[in-house]
Amino acid sequence: MTPQDDSATATPATGPSPPADSSAAPRTTLEQTVEKLARELMADRRSERRWRIFFRLAWLGLLLVIVWGAMSSRSGHGTTSAPHTALVDLRGEIADDTTASAEQMVSGLRSAFEDAGARAVVLRINSPGGSPVQAGIINDEIRRLKSLHQKKVYAVVEEVCASGAYYVAVAADEIYVDKASIVGSIGVLMDGFGFTGLMDKLGIERRLLTAGENKGMLDPFTAQNPKQQAYAQTMIDQVHQQFIRVVRDGRGSRLKETPETFSGLFWNGEEAVKLGLADKFGNLDYVAREVVKAEEVIDYTPRENVAEKLARRFGAAIGEGAVRTAIGMARLR
Repeated sequence: MTPQDDSATATPATGPSPPADSSAAPRTTLEQTVEKLARELMADRRSERRWRIFFRLAWLGLLLVIVWGAMSSRSGHGTTSAPHTALVDLRGEIADDTTASAEQMVSGLRSAFEDAGARAVVLRINSPGGSPVQAGIINDEIRRLKSLHQKKVYAVVEEVCASGAYYVAVAADEIYVDKASIVGSIGVLMDGFGFTGLMDKLGIERRLLTAGENKGMLDPFTAQNPKQQAYAQTMIDQVHQQFIRVVRDGRGSRLKETPETFSGLFWNGEEAVKLGLADKFGNLDYVAREVVKAEEVIDYTPRENVAEKLARRFGAAIGEGAVRTAIGMARLR
C-alpha cells in the first residue's frame, strides 16, 4: 500500500452560512424618534442646570454688590472729618416720593450736623416748592438740629426758592441769593378741574354714591357745592396762616412786610434782599470761604450710589434674561 500523505490539505465541507447578527438590522422610525427625543431631553436638562447655576451666581453677585454699597454709603459720613462746610442740596419738587422728600432731606441734614468736622451747614436750594407737610417736617428738623448741635445753617438759593422751598429756607440763620434768583410765593393753592359742562354736552351722566354728605367733596364730575367750597377755602387759609407764622418766626425783624408780602407774589433776588426775604448776595463757594471760613465743602446730600444703580440695572438684566429663557424653553416644548 502507498502510505497517505499527511501534508495534503483536506477540502472544507460546504454548508449553509450562519444567520446575520440581528442587532445590525436597520432601526425602525419609532426607535430613531425615541432616541432623538432622549438626546433632546438630556440636552434640555443640561441647559436648565446651567441656567440654574448662572442665576444663583448672579443673585449672589447682586447681593454682594448691595451689601458693599450699603457699607460704603454708611461709612462715607460715619467718621469725624477735618474742618469743612457741610452741604445738603434741596432740588426739585418737595414731595414724599422725590429726592427732595422730608425723609431724604432729614437724612442728609442729620449726617451733616453729626459730623464734628462740619463748621456749618449750607442748604443749597433750587426748588419751586411742593407739599406743605414735607416742607414743614424739614423746617422743624433744621431748627431742632441747630439747637441740638449749636451749628449755623445758611440757605443758598440758585435759580428758584419759592413756596414750600422758601418755607424750608426761613429755618436758616441767613439766606443768600443771586440777584436774578426767584424768591417768595408765600401762599397755598388747591387746584383741580371741573368737567360738568363737558359731560352735559356729551350726554354723560355721573353716578356717584356716597355715605356721608361731604364724601364726594371736590369731585371734578360734580357741580361745586358752595358750602364745601367755603370749607376747602377755610382749610387752605389756615395752612396759609401757618406758613406766614413760620416766615415771621424765621425772618424776625429783618422782614419788611407789605400788603403783597404774603399774597403769593415772588420777587427776584435783588428785591428779595430789599424786602428782607433774603439777607445777602452769594453762592456756595462764597459762603464756605467768607462766612463759614471753611473752604472745603463736603456733600451730605443722600444720593443713589453706584452700587445701588448697578444692582438695579443688574437685577433688571437678570429678570429680562430669565423671561427670554423661559419663553425659549416654552417654545422648545
